[in-house]
Amino acid sequence: MNKTAYVGLDVHKDTIAVAIADEGRRGEMRFFGTITSSADSVLRLTKQLTAAGNTPSFCYEAGPCGYGLYRHLTKLGFECAVVAPALIPRKAGDKVKTDRRDAEMLARLWRAGELTPIWTPDEEQEAMRDLIRTRKQATDAVKVAKQQLLSFLLRHGLRYENGSYWTKRHRRWLAELRRFRFSHQQLAFEELKRAVDQAEARVATLDQAIEEAIQTWRFAPVVDALRALRGVNTIIASTVVAEIGDITRFENPRQLMAWLGLVPTEHSSGNTTRRGRLTKTGNALARTMLVEASWSYRHPPKEGHLYLKRSEHLPQEIRDIGWKAQTRLCKRFRYLSNTGKPQPRVLAAIARELAGFVWDIARKAPLPA
Repeated sequence: MNKTAYVGLDVHKDTIAVAIADEGRRGEMRFFGTITSSADSVLRLTKQLTAAGNTPSFCYEAGPCGYGLYRHLTKLGFECAVVAPALIPRKAGDKVKTDRRDAEMLARLWRAGELTPIWTPDEEQEAMRDLIRTRKQATDAVKVAKQQLLSFLLRHGLRYENGSYWTKRHRRWLAELRRFRFSHQQLAFEELKRAVDQAEARVATLDQAIEEAIQTWRFAPVVDALRALRGVNTIIASTVVAEIGDITRFENPRQLMAWLGLVPTEHSSGNTTRRGRLTKTGNALARTMLVEASWSYRHPPKEGHLYLKRSEHLPQEIRDIGWKAQTRLCKRFRYLSNTGKPQPRVLAAIARELAGFVWDIARKAPLPA
C-alpha cells in the first residue's frame, strides 16, 4: 500500500531544496537534496519519489517565483499547496535559517496539518492580476511625478494660489510658466511636466486595457454586479475580484473581512477584552480599494444618473442590496463622524461593512463557469 510522502520545497530562482517527511507521527524526516528549478528536474524528482512506492504531496511558500511550480505539479497529477508565509508557525528562539532547514520545516508542518494553503489563481486570473497591479504601479508613478514637479516649483518659490492642484486652471498655469533664469533650468521643468503627462497617459492606456479584458473574463458578471455598490467603479470592482478571486469560497462575510485584514487585533484574557488596530493581513491592494470606495459614503444616499445608468440592467435583487448598502453605510459614516472618531477609523469601519455587501452580491451574481 502506497504511503504519503510530505515534500517540503524551498523554492528559489535557480534551485529548489527538497525535504521529505514520511507518513505517520514518527515518520522519518530526511533531506533529499537540492535540484535545479527546471521542469525536467522537477519531473525527475516526482519519478524518483513514486518509484520508491510513495505518493508525494508537495508544498512550498508563496513568493516571487509565482505559481509555475504549482501548475507544473498539478498537471502531473500530484497534490501541491502554496502556503502563506505569514501564517507559517515559527519558533521564537530559532535563529538559524538555511534552505535545508526551511525545506524540512515545511515538510514537517505540512505532515502535521499546520500550514494554511492560499487560493491559487489560474493563468487567466493571474493575467488579470498582472494588468491590475501594473495599473497600480502606474498610478503610483503619477503621484511621484506630480510630487517631484511640485517640489521643484516650491524650491524656486513658485506656488499656485488660485484653487486646487491639477485642475484645468492649474495645468494652464503650469503650461504658461516661464520664470526660470537659465535655459537648462527651464528644460528641467519641462521634462518634469512631460513625466507627469506620460505617466497619466500610461494609466489611461491601462484603464482602457482593463475595460477590454473584462469583456471576456469569466468573472465579468461579478465585476458588473459589484458596480451596483456606491463608490465601486469598474477599476475598483475588477481590482477587488482579481485580487480575491472566487469570493464565494468564503462561507460568511466575516471570513472575507478577516482575510482582507479589516478586523481589529485582539488580546483578551479572562474577563478582559482588548482590541487594537486592524490586523492588515491578506491582500493590501483589495483592502485599499474598499477604503477608497468608502469615501463616497460621506455624502447622503442618492441614486444619481451615472449610478442608475450603470446598474439599470442588473437584477432587482442586486440593486436592492446596493441601495441597502447606501442607506446603511451613509448613516453609519455620519454617526461615527459625529461621535468624534478619527477619519481613518471611520473609513476602516465602512470598508469592513462594505466587504460584507461585496460578499453578498458576489453570491447572487451569475457564477463563473
